[in-house]
Amino acid sequence: MRFLTLAAGLATLAFATLFSVTAFAAESHALPGDVMSLWWAVPFAGLLLSIATGPLLFPHVWEHHYGKITMGWALLAIAPMGWAYGASAATESVLHAVLLEYMSFIILLFALFTIAGGILVAGNIHGTPLMNAGLLLIGAMLASVVGTTGASMIMIRPIIRANDNRPFNAHVVIFFIFLVSNIGGSLTPLGDPPLFVGFLRGVDFFWTTIHILPDTLFVGGLVLAVFLAMDFYFHGREEGAPKIKDPTPDSKIRIRGLPNIVLLAGVIAAILMSAAWKPGTAFSIMGVEIEIQNLARDIVILALALVSLAISRKEYRAANGFTWGPIAEVAKLFAGIFICIVPVIAILRAGPSGALAPLVALVTGADGQPNDLAYFWLTGALSSFLDNAPTYLVFFELAGGDAQRLMTDLASTLAAISAGAVFMGANTYVGNAPNFMVYAIARHQGVKMPGFFGYMLWSGAVLIPIFILASLLFFR
Repeated sequence: MRFLTLAAGLATLAFATLFSVTAFAAESHALPGDVMSLWWAVPFAGLLLSIATGPLLFPHVWEHHYGKITMGWALLAIAPMGWAYGASAATESVLHAVLLEYMSFIILLFALFTIAGGILVAGNIHGTPLMNAGLLLIGAMLASVVGTTGASMIMIRPIIRANDNRPFNAHVVIFFIFLVSNIGGSLTPLGDPPLFVGFLRGVDFFWTTIHILPDTLFVGGLVLAVFLAMDFYFHGREEGAPKIKDPTPDSKIRIRGLPNIVLLAGVIAAILMSAAWKPGTAFSIMGVEIEIQNLARDIVILALALVSLAISRKEYRAANGFTWGPIAEVAKLFAGIFICIVPVIAILRAGPSGALAPLVALVTGADGQPNDLAYFWLTGALSSFLDNAPTYLVFFELAGGDAQRLMTDLASTLAAISAGAVFMGANTYVGNAPNFMVYAIARHQGVKMPGFFGYMLWSGAVLIPIFILASLLFFR
């Protein structure tokens, strides 16, 4: 029943707009970001604080009413915009965020979640440190091929099963978010939404593969090394602890639901098609120019998800522990995030004229040239809390917005923006969509995951020192 409601909602929105184009950034056409104060960021900050503290301070209320709480913060963002700038301006700004951004975003996540949920890695292996490291490495490599969301959905349940008899297993999921849900997706535009935005803006498909590869190997290698050391430590502590009966005993690994792999390939093909096929046909709806290739992409992706539901065997999804809870939670929370972020992005787009002008000034050196170190850290810092795709686009535009120049004369700047957006999306649960999906799945399957701030303690202790080293090595 929950699926029918979710699918109906998605289908209705898709049909009503028909027309989502992947802009990924809140193009606040009618909002004067240059005169907006930081008070406009209060609903966004409040929503993030609710996500951070709700499960800890009032878990029962949060579990049953997080959708209403999210809607409340969204209304607190919308209503003042209507009062201050008129109903027309508020409506246009929110419609751009929801129809041009959120719909494409959630349709893609829904499809990857649904299709990957029909792929069963049957059987089980024992989650030793070396085996866990191997699984994380496989997932990280897969992320640049099927996206961080697809790789996360395929690999998270097998790695949870491999460690479900261990008293210390939350760290395995945390490092999974670091490597599979974020860092591993840095090598192609298919891997992570920010890079896909760059691809649509003219960045060559294999540019990131060539220019971000050294950064990815360095950061990913160090994170994996830290994981191995930590997992060996926890594994050693478990030796003397009372044994936990393995709820999923070891057995031969088999891949089931193979037709869904073809459907995943279809999603990738649809994304590539939307960027490569330029028929020059467009039409306008409520002032928004819709290109036919983007409309076709979203329809195809949604159709592939529905095909997966029709052809996948129910027992495979049941064995995966597949439920609609995680995607429903992500859909509601990110709907609020995409709405509450509208005034924040408007202020950012105002550049040196906006309330965040001091941040903008930091990315330009005294000689007028881009400060790559600042681009890496500012893009990364904002990507940790805002969605990393619109954040990438903001700094892409601040760097000039000319893909050809950024790929050549300013290649190090584009690399800094790309690496900051992808890598530092791992710093919080809301930095990248798969983070929260993995968190929700792990929590639903009994893993004692840290809360919002607890997770940030992990990312701060593990990732920030590695990012400091990477920034000094590649972007100084």
